[in-house]
Amino acid sequence: MLDTSRGDPPVPTDEQRGCLFALSQPPLMIFLAVIGSLLLMAAVHDMFLL
Repeated sequence: MLDTSRGDPPVPTDEQRGCLFALSQPPLMIFLAVIGSLLLMAAVHDMFLL
């Protein structure tokens, strides 16, 4: 257990986490990469095969 009997209590930080924090998450980047590749394949299909 942590000894919290000494010192001042920690001050809570109310920092807002922005878009760069969200983009640093691997599951979100994988999801965006999959969606982007599907859009790219659809665009290539429309431009060159239709």
